[in-house]
Amino acid sequence: MRTILITGPGGSGRTTVAAATALRAAAKGVSTLVLGADRTDTLGAALGTATGPAPTRVTAALTAWRPDAGARFREDLTAFQTRAAGVLDLLGAARLDAEELTPLPGAEELSLLRALRDATLSERYELLVVDLPAAPRALDLLALPEELRRYLRRLLPPERQAARALRPVLGRLAGVPMPADWLYETAARWDVELAAVEAVLADRDTAVRLVAEPGPAGADAVRDTRLGLALRGLRTETLIANRVLPDDLPLHGLAAQQRKALADWTQAFDVTAVPHLGHDPRGAEDLAALAVPGVNTAPAPVEWPVTDHIEEDGVLVWRIPLPGAIRDGLDLVRRGDELVITVGGFRRIVALPSALRRCTVAGAALREGELRLRFAPDPDLWPR
Repeated sequence: MRTILITGPGGSGRTTVAAATALRAAAKGVSTLVLGADRTDTLGAALGTATGPAPTRVTAALTAWRPDAGARFREDLTAFQTRAAGVLDLLGAARLDAEELTPLPGAEELSLLRALRDATLSERYELLVVDLPAAPRALDLLALPEELRRYLRRLLPPERQAARALRPVLGRLAGVPMPADWLYETAARWDVELAAVEAVLADRDTAVRLVAEPGPAGADAVRDTRLGLALRGLRTETLIANRVLPDDLPLHGLAAQQRKALADWTQAFDVTAVPHLGHDPRGAEDLAALAVPGVNTAPAPVEWPVTDHIEEDGVLVWRIPLPGAIRDGLDLVRRGDELVITVGGFRRIVALPSALRRCTVAGAALREGELRLRFAPDPDLWPR
């Protein structure tokens, strides 16, 4: 299944473009699900059909779904209270009723990620179009599965489960109760769920479309968002320049400003200019008039290759594409078998490829939007 993630700066019309993309694919007979993230029904307003927590059939081949984060949060917390009843009673904690629960920050993001996973696993659709929140919130959402899995592995390492038989003894020696089996089982279940979302995001058939209005503000947002996506290993498939004004518009200054931004964008992106209709698009006819690009059936995967230069230079080179990065905004720290990359205000901790774990860092360079890390084999660890 192909997955198209759509985001852009706030107010850029990304939801409308997501609806138009899904409708165009469905019109060609592709079974499509469009997934919305907004609390208000902006997706339904664009489609001309109300959407909600239950999947809604828009056309014969198009389904729209806007998950209810509040309901899922109440279900999860109620289930957690039931499983942790013994601990809560020991602490004298009063349980919360489902009716008094309101979603905490982050509940909407988790709900959308779960919906993405469920839609993928259902295998009912050929195409999934996801209307992500506005950037940079979308970047935080896309980073969430990997970061949560890392936290879980640090707080509840899977290897500790091997000590189940010793847990009562350790508890008596330490004088405090040890984590119960259900806690490790819950962590393992969460890890599996998050891994499924990570797999969707990392799949070669997953791509991102950026939506922005051409202009100085849009150019800044596109540059930053593209860099944040690249750090996550996500490919920007195309840039949709939305609400482009005709050249003969009396507001010639604004049109000229848009033309300049478009000229700059075409040097770095596959750009599609979507015209301004003179009103907010509503319904199938308006969405078809936007003429958004079709779905690419042969996407180019993102690669972070390790190339062997041992014979020539005695090093292995790890190449990480970071388009738009500048040297002053780049910071690298190796910590054990991990590399902490900070660039342009974004940060990611990535595991080193296995071959590089037996090497020492020999240098780094940023050239033409690509970070090249040089690793020299450690004689004490490298096989002879």
